[in-house]
Amino acid sequence: MRGMFGELIRNRVMFVMIAPTLLFFLIFAYLPMVGIYYAFTNYSFEGGLFGSEFIGWQNFRFLVESGSLWALTKNTMFYNLAFIMVGNMLQLTCAIFLAEIPGRLFKKTAQSAMFLPYFISFVLVGAFVFNLFNSENGVINTLLHQLGLAEYDFYMHTAPWKYIIVFFNLWKGLGYGTVIYLAAIMSIGDEYYEAAKIDGANIFQRIRSITIPMLIPTFILLVLLSLGGILKGQFDLFYQIVGNNGLLFEATDIIDTYVYRSLAVNFDIGMGTAAGLYQSFFGLMLVLVVNYIIRKTREDYALF
Repeated sequence: MRGMFGELIRNRVMFVMIAPTLLFFLIFAYLPMVGIYYAFTNYSFEGGLFGSEFIGWQNFRFLVESGSLWALTKNTMFYNLAFIMVGNMLQLTCAIFLAEIPGRLFKKTAQSAMFLPYFISFVLVGAFVFNLFNSENGVINTLLHQLGLAEYDFYMHTAPWKYIIVFFNLWKGLGYGTVIYLAAIMSIGDEYYEAAKIDGANIFQRIRSITIPMLIPTFILLVLLSLGGILKGQFDLFYQIVGNNGLLFEATDIIDTYVYRSLAVNFDIGMGTAAGLYQSFFGLMLVLVVNYIIRKTREDYALF
């Protein structure tokens, strides 16, 4: 105890500086964890948190037996795997192209144009999607009508939405991820490229032998950080694009939207909390397992 108090006195300025951050996480991250108890209750507004009927694992059992848990997990994981893997590969490719383009003006213009969608809210993205795909006066159906082709009601069919959602997520995050990879490329020493040029390596050989290997640690780090939220879908994206259209839930329903409907539409707080707890626990286990595998294979790339 004496050593702890001594440390507090010696570094009191540093502890005072970190106190607001600790207080923030205590209030908004740790104290709300008491609400996990909802997952094990048949919540009633009259009884409140500790006065509601305790039902143990029944909420989780219902999620499993009804088939909802598997369908939600499958959709959430597949969408996030597409967001993570395709997104990172696309961002890395664009960053390499921008780094190799000689024209500075074009490079700055292209980078700004790619970054712009990141600042657009998902409400506007939802408006774009609706104006493109609605059956009455959407751009695509209007074009099909002008060409004399049969119109297609996108909001009645699930098949296209997997690609629509992935496309708009990639479009929105492309600029931000590209800047991260571009910063990593800028940190690579010029002496590597100069030595490769002296050895006669062309631009594609330099990218394959220098740029890409140097970017692997950044790629792995970003993928690892993203895996922690692999069961946390982009709620804003899905809700603003799909909304409460039950016809599309088979292909677009994820855990976040299910939790939202459980709480805000069905008022089933216990079921929503159970799904949210499963989401957080599975995400934690996934990060621990993947980090363990990476630490055993390439220790330098592991998070911890």
